Amino acid sequence: MAGSLTQGAHHIGLVVRDLDEARGFFCDALGFEQVGAVPDYPALFVSDGTTLLTLWRAADPQTANAFDRHGNIGLHHLALRVADDVALDGVHDRVKGYPGTTVEFAPEPIREGASTRHFICTMPGGIRIEFATPFA
Repeated sequence: MAGSLTQGAHHIGLVVRDLDEARGFFCDALGFEQVGAVPDYPALFVSDGTTLLTLWRAADPQTANAFDRHGNIGLHHLALRVADDVALDGVHDRVKGYPGTTVEFAPEPIREGASTRHFICTMPGGIRIEFATPFA
């Protein structure tokens, strides 16, 4: 865009209940790599080679409030792009059986008549993640 002062996301920070659980979802289920950590914070950094995520553990995971997408201001969901329909189906197959993950709906067109497909799941700990093919 001709007048934009920004160039996309530098990184995305997510507060999570359990660092090991979140790391497992991103690294084991999705193939991200852990690229750093700050144990005293505590935080982990994971990347898929394009997107960098900072995962911070909630100060008190036992009393932290679960996100309510209808009642909270803030991140509604994180949307990650996949290469194509084959990749989308592959991600769906991996996350639908991943422990603690709930799939809201299977891959489908993003709207009636669209070639872009997507699905949404809730990862362990309650953060909603959308996976989508590129806009055509």
